[in-house]
Amino acid sequence: VDCKIKHKIVVKVFDLLGNQVAVLVDQKLSAGKYRTDFSAVNFSSGAYFYSLYADDKLLSTKRMLLIK
Repeated sequence: VDCKIKHKIVVKVFDLLGNQVAVLVDQKLSAGKYRTDFSAVNFSSGAYFYSLYADDKLLSTKRMLLIK
C-alpha cells in the first residue's frame, strides 16, 4: 500500500461466496509503503479475493489462489 497522506486502511480477505474470512489490516496509517503477511494455515486450497479500503472507500479487489 502506498499512502500519500494518513488514512484508515483496511485489507479484507473473502472466499468465493463473498464471505469475509480475514482482516489483514485495520488501522490508520501515515504516508509510506507497507507490507503485511497472510497466514493461510486455517484455510483450504482455492480461490480467494482481497480488497483494499481507504477511509471506508473500496480502492481495489484482486484474486488470490491458495495452493497447499
